[in-house]
Amino acid sequence: MQKRIQAALQEPVLPPASPAQLKPRHYGMAISFILVVLIPSIISAFYLYARAADQYASYVGFSVRSEAAANPVEVLGGLGSLVGASSTTDSDVLYKFIQSRDLVERVNERLDLRAIWSKAPDDPIFGFRGDNALEDLMAEWDRKVRIYYDNGMIDLRILAFDPQDARNIANAILDEGGILINQLNDIAREDALRYSRNELERAQERLREARQAMSEFRHRYQLVDPSADVQGQIGVVSSLQQQLAEQLVSLGLLRANAQPDDPRITQTELRIQVIREQIEAERQKFGSNGGDVALSDVVGQYETLAVDRQFAETTYTAALASYETARAEAVRQSRYLAAYIRPTLAQEAEFPQRLKLMVMIAGFLSLIWIIGSLVFYSLRDRR
Repeated sequence: MQKRIQAALQEPVLPPASPAQLKPRHYGMAISFILVVLIPSIISAFYLYARAADQYASYVGFSVRSEAAANPVEVLGGLGSLVGASSTTDSDVLYKFIQSRDLVERVNERLDLRAIWSKAPDDPIFGFRGDNALEDLMAEWDRKVRIYYDNGMIDLRILAFDPQDARNIANAILDEGGILINQLNDIAREDALRYSRNELERAQERLREARQAMSEFRHRYQLVDPSADVQGQIGVVSSLQQQLAEQLVSLGLLRANAQPDDPRITQTELRIQVIREQIEAERQKFGSNGGDVALSDVVGQYETLAVDRQFAETTYTAALASYETARAEAVRQSRYLAAYIRPTLAQEAEFPQRLKLMVMIAGFLSLIWIIGSLVFYSLRDRR
């Protein structure tokens, strides 16, 4: 241990390091900071505060509301439904429509968007930079009209160099959106009305066929209601059986109290025989209606036709109610555009947000300068 200490004390002491001095690379870094960060930031600040034109924002918010009437088909027995589910809501369609070329053309025909967004000729960055091509106008539309969509509600922010122009664009968008919703309304109502009309025509044809079949049945068998005839024959048989029972009782009394050769016994026996023959004849009628077809089969055919006619009448009633509902729907607006924020008129310019833009520009340029410096020193250390 002592030997190591002695050896360390005998080693020569290095002279102290000389003071740090600026070298050419340091001047280069300072110059690069000025060129990359400081000068562009000053130029940007000059442009934003001296030449950038004030822009005014108009805000509007709306959603699509709908009214649905009760379906009479469901009320009358659930025989069907004329309302179909849609995988795409009207708000989704309207959201796409606001970003479409069609809307830009319509609003431009109303207001001349090129003239509105060209009111700042000294501002080449925020002003309209395109020509007469609609594609240039579409690009400017994307810059000036911002859409916020959340849960069926659409909010818009429209920028212009004049507050009234911004409000006019917002009103035009609201009006054109209402026209689109009305067109969707018309298509849906026409489809429902056409479907209801077709269903009504089919129900009318079915009811006509059912009634015609019933008329042919009555003409063929000369019967208005076979069930009523059967009930009448049952009443006749019941009455004959009652009379038969009374005559049998009378015959028993006569045999018990009168002489065997009493003519009243003969008359009573004859009466009993006639009643029995009549009962048998009435019972035979249940098996035949005077022809080759059994009355029971005739009654079965009649009941089938009666069920078909009743079903046809119920279907016709439901179809007629559905048609009347669809026709009533066609004369009123079931979907409409509900604006919960009417187009606003700006009192002062909100854009461009100069301070925010300056902070973003300076931060972005500083980040580029820092990355460049790190790359430079990394390459220098590899030499």
